Amino acid sequence: MEIEKVRVVYYSATGTTEKVVTAVAEGLARELGKPLETVNISSPAEREKDISFTDTDLVVVGTPTYAGRIPNKMLPYFQTKLTGNGALAVPVVLFGNRNFDNSLAELCAELEAHGFHTVAAAAFVGQHAFATKLAAGRPDEEDLAQAERYGKDIAVKIKGLTQIPAPVQVSGDPAAPYYTPLGTDGQPAKFLKAKPQTEPDKCTDCGLCAAVCPMGSIDPADVSSVPGVCIKCQACVVKCPTGAKYFDDPAFLSHKDMLETNYTRRAESQLFF
Repeated sequence: MEIEKVRVVYYSATGTTEKVVTAVAEGLARELGKPLETVNISSPAEREKDISFTDTDLVVVGTPTYAGRIPNKMLPYFQTKLTGNGALAVPVVLFGNRNFDNSLAELCAELEAHGFHTVAAAAFVGQHAFATKLAAGRPDEEDLAQAERYGKDIAVKIKGLTQIPAPVQVSGDPAAPYYTPLGTDGQPAKFLKAKPQTEPDKCTDCGLCAAVCPMGSIDPADVSSVPGVCIKCQACVVKCPTGAKYFDDPAFLSHKDMLETNYTRRAESQLFF
């Protein structure tokens, strides 16, 4: 099949998903000898734009896993803003060492439903957004090398295609419910309304937290105020230059402790062709 351009579209609040999908896309582009174009949909403004592809595009689409699925506040974007028009697609999800559950199956299904032909798919491991002892420092050099090799292997497969492939088969159920977070007591941890706090002595009012919030939920005029929806992505916490942002919700912290107690092994990425 003739591919003219490799394109990558990703949501990556803290930058981990970005690293992985970029490595996959770079491997593809190098092996195919084609240009690479990147679209970062991590900001509300970027998600307002419709993006259409053609049957000569090869598109890597990436998202982190939240509660075992596509982040629910990002799902409408994948359902309404991307149109494949016959483009080949490589869905990629990132998970924080616990499990990707049904996120990859859901992403594959959404892309197939909107005009893409999935030719391969993968679930890569990255440092957990808030349980930072899980997969600490990942993706590491080994992970990124694997991601680039994976891209090259997909390119070899595509070079050998003479017709549209059958949809890639992955584990998971796109219609399954979200994972239920548990606390250290084994009971559901309910922290839906938890929002980041600000330590006044550390905050310099630089406004970076408001700028990087993927929901636009932090008031830039008063960064200690979060009037909008918080999806617990940790972008404000991770990217604050002075460490002024933090979460103190008891249920949230209990779930974090449960994860760090039970999921500290080195999880492996899973690749599908």
